[in-house]
Amino acid sequence: MNQPNPASRHFQGLIERGTSRRSAARVRVDRAFSLACLGITLIAVLALVILLASILIEGASGLSWSFIQNYASRIPDQAGIKAPLFGSIWVASICAIVALPVGVATAVYLEEFAAKNRFTNFLRINISNLAGVPSIVYGILGLTLFVRMFGLFGPVQNPAFEVGGETFAIYYDSMGEPLRVPVADRNETPRLVTGSIGYMQDIFDGPDGELIFTNDWSPIPLTIVNADADFSPAYGVITVDNAVEPIDFEIEKSWYYVQFPFGQTVLAGGLTLMLVVLPVVIISSQEALRSVPGSLRAGSMAMGATRLQTVWKVTLPASIPMIMTGAILAMSRAIGEAAPILVLGVALFITDVPQNLMDAFTVLPMQIYNWTSRPQEEFRALAATGIIVLLGVLLAFNAIAILIRQKFSRPLQ
Repeated sequence: MNQPNPASRHFQGLIERGTSRRSAARVRVDRAFSLACLGITLIAVLALVILLASILIEGASGLSWSFIQNYASRIPDQAGIKAPLFGSIWVASICAIVALPVGVATAVYLEEFAAKNRFTNFLRINISNLAGVPSIVYGILGLTLFVRMFGLFGPVQNPAFEVGGETFAIYYDSMGEPLRVPVADRNETPRLVTGSIGYMQDIFDGPDGELIFTNDWSPIPLTIVNADADFSPAYGVITVDNAVEPIDFEIEKSWYYVQFPFGQTVLAGGLTLMLVVLPVVIISSQEALRSVPGSLRAGSMAMGATRLQTVWKVTLPASIPMIMTGAILAMSRAIGEAAPILVLGVALFITDVPQNLMDAFTVLPMQIYNWTSRPQEEFRALAATGIIVLLGVLLAFNAIAILIRQKFSRPLQ
């Protein structure tokens, strides 16, 4: 039996002792790195807790049902968040309905069907670059593309094409009240005669002395008189000077009303936010599809399934949980965006809730920004309450995405 060489035993001992020392050093480095990561995480979580606690302390007292139901007001005690709340829900819903199918379909094409060549590589690189573009740039793009449509359909105030609305010419009577007269389109000047029918808006006095404008219009017979005639001012009396050209035109919109260009409407806002989050949805969906093992695709193809059947029955269901995770991140960004909406020229003060895709709107981030810019402390407290409502809307959308993710989660077997 061969005896080991003493020199070999000596070198073997050195190797074992060196290995032990290196293992101990790696353990210490690993522990130090873990503690550093834990410390950084605790600092970030602590900062978030402090921020949320300060917002809750300052704004929780103002959270009430009246705050949700009231519209914006110059009086802090009467101000509410109804219009921007519903505006955010409308805009976020449009963004999700458009961005998620388009983003997932794009990712499926690039990962499952497109050939690997210079063109597809060019697309992937540019999509990654678009994810880092500032949101205000997308606001400028949305202003040009959706609000104005490159000026191809005329000015925003006078759309070239409208469907689903009834047009009225606006006049003022001798009492200074607006009257609506039906016309075929915005380019028509109605011929007013005594006895023709106009419509006057029903207005009531509020409990605080402010006028309450309703959306109800009552018919009233018109009386047309000359401007130099001697007459007593009354409702429905219009002078000839005022009857020549309408002061303005107004559209009574049905639920399916559409105009071109879109203008500063809910649809334009939702599509603009869609541009903001679309690269994020595409990239996250691509990563989700790449995480699906290739053996699942190979097994499906071996059973005789087509590529489309494999994607629809195997790849997509397996990647839905990660896709919905990306959707949560995308919607979190969309709901909190203010810069793109601000570039669209959306009004800050709105006292109406959107009823269709072509209605004016405002969103929670813009209303919060408006309140924080005011010098009164009461409005800053309202801003904190608005942030709580915004977080609630965000959590509601995220909860829907999480439920979808949990429903489609399944083992990759």
